[in-house]
Amino acid sequence: MREAVAEARKAGLAGDVPIGAVIVRDGLIVGRGFNRTEADGDPTMHAEMIAIREAAEAVGSQRLTGCSMYVTAEPCVMCAGACILARLDAVFAGTDSPKSGAGGSVRNILTSRDFNHALTYEVGILREECAALLKEFFAELRKR
Repeated sequence: MREAVAEARKAGLAGDVPIGAVIVRDGLIVGRGFNRTEADGDPTMHAEMIAIREAAEAVGSQRLTGCSMYVTAEPCVMCAGACILARLDAVFAGTDSPKSGAGGSVRNILTSRDFNHALTYEVGILREECAALLKEFFAELRKR
């Protein structure tokens, strides 16, 4: 999760919502990303999506079985769907996303048994640090 936090800090420095993600397979990081929606003007450039693309290229397959994602905030619906389609084994989130989370905060897509793949989902790793990144970013944004 520390590596995901480092990615999130990059997003914040670039003026994007500070969310970062890494994908790990056999103890090695095979994908990493940070939010770039503002920088790229593309609503799909979430940290999770970038990390999934990078991991798929690194392992040579769209199927990321044997891989786990560490992300600083609960994934949104788009990213949760991508995690399922990529066949990730697990997603570990730092903090909840009460306005957009698809791991149980707003909807529960990540562990729903309604899809063709189910994964393990846990939230709370470095919760305070991950939540503080978001809180500080949005507090600063409100000052402007």
